Amino acid sequence: MSQTQEINSNNKEPDNKILQLVSFKLGEEEFAVDILIVNDIIRLVPITPVPHAPHFIEGVINLRGRILPVVSFRKRFHMPEVEQTNQTRIIVMVWENQLVGFLVDSVSEVLRIPSNTVESAPPVIAGVGAEYIEGVGKIDDNLLILLNMNFLFSNTQVSQLDMPTIA
Repeated sequence: MSQTQEINSNNKEPDNKILQLVSFKLGEEEFAVDILIVNDIIRLVPITPVPHAPHFIEGVINLRGRILPVVSFRKRFHMPEVEQTNQTRIIVMVWENQLVGFLVDSVSEVLRIPSNTVESAPPVIAGVGAEYIEGVGKIDDNLLILLNMNFLFSNTQVSQLDMPTIA
């Protein structure tokens, strides 16, 4: 991660909530998740495939003695696969009291944006259905897609995996 960037809004209200987000890229699209669920960001490590796992599960990794599943956001969003590079990262997040790795093309930065710069999502954006999107933030001339992690994996096979819970 490079730096922390704060985005100011012209119509900022005194009681406006500031969102702290970790932003990452999948292709040319910029996505973000709440920083409070991010546990770690690591460089790509060897991923061991798991037989009969859902299509979007890349496999598992050993992170400091803990075995974690790794979900490919590209596969989850039905995006074309690309070659992994030295910018590819695994964002380790807390999801339902469990640590899960999420494979992304690159991690951009930590952002602080006023909540009033976030709007409801249109029905489909960047190939991702609106039900998976918490909102869309406007940063200068760019759009930042805020993911709803609870809905994104609430009804999927990820919850069926045997994952260690956070002690």
